[in-house]
Amino acid sequence: MVPFGTDETISRMVSAYSDMLLRLACTRLGSTADAEDAVQEAFLRLLTARPAFRDEEHEKAWLIRTTLQRASDIRRKAEQRNVPLEDAAEPIAPEDPGQELRAAVRALPEMYGAVIHLHYYEGYSIKEIGKLLGLPAATVGTRLARGRERLRQMLREDVI
Repeated sequence: MVPFGTDETISRMVSAYSDMLLRLACTRLGSTADAEDAVQEAFLRLLTARPAFRDEEHEKAWLIRTTLQRASDIRRKAEQRNVPLEDAAEPIAPEDPGQELRAAVRALPEMYGAVIHLHYYEGYSIKEIGKLLGLPAATVGTRLARGRERLRQMLREDVI
């Protein structure tokens, strides 16, 4: 078990995971401010729930899942207000050549967008993503293939 509760442990976790979690949340939300809120809420949940972790990999998986859940909550609330997330806050990086692709990944259903982000942007293998998200590797592979196909269709429609 990884000891929890010391200032050193919390500082280590924030410095080790915050950048990766922010990139993941940005992919799901499209707004830096909303992504920062999702990551902050995940760390706040960590401090209040004080879960026991088996090892650092379990710790990382918990933070990724919690950040994805917080991002989904923020996205759902924005959709309920009928305000597009893009209109509610500034874009991540205006005039960025990869912006169209990131917007397409954001538009995917979460189950596809999360695995695509973790695989292509964070460099995790299918097996590692399965461990992080608590899914069989075959499911991750299927979601990755289906997500790529949806991206192809979305990007093809934009070109035509």
